[in-house]
Amino acid sequence: MDVDTDGHDGECEHFIARVEDGRGVGTARLRRLKDGHVKVERVAVLPNWRGEGIGEALMTGLEAHARRAGHDRVLLASQIQALGFYERLGYQVEGPMFMDAGIPHRRMLKYL
Repeated sequence: MDVDTDGHDGECEHFIARVEDGRGVGTARLRRLKDGHVKVERVAVLPNWRGEGIGEALMTGLEAHARRAGHDRVLLASQIQALGFYERLGYQVEGPMFMDAGIPHRRMLKYL
């Protein structure tokens, strides 16, 4: 399987950040895990739009959606270079570093 596909898209809720003219500039998905918790995955913002608050807006909307659906926490696996972004949003690192698609990651958790 390609590293950009994992077979879970059909079971996820997808979020798209759009700018005024309707162009999609960011995306994320939320997947319900077997244990009932939810995991944020595939967060991405186009390079020219990074630093404009798009990622934060995506995460805020996604978290609000999870809260309305009755979830009290969200999980994610952050690339090491993005840890600071998620920490600023209230996520806390859990567990050791691990590799995914050849990129170092850390598991993170946020209580809503």
